[in-house]
Amino acid sequence: MSETEPKPDARIDITDDVCPMTFVRVKLALERLPSGALLDVRLNDGEPLRNVPRSAHAEGHEIVRLVRESDGSAVHRLLIRRA
Repeated sequence: MSETEPKPDARIDITDDVCPMTFVRVKLALERLPSGALLDVRLNDGEPLRNVPRSAHAEGHEIVRLVRESDGSAVHRLLIRRA
């Protein structure tokens, strides 16, 4: 992350998890944060990449940013603002 990007209040890595646990872990992490806080989620391509942003948005949270990590891997970074 560059200095101009928002700083997350918490981080979670779900690259070792499989659905449906990917969103369960994200949901629990979001519930521990106050409204407006930012959660940085590290997740894999495939099902997690399709389901986690969609599920978070469906629950009213804001998807601030979704980018692939710069190392060329299949890992992405998702920044979510808690509703």
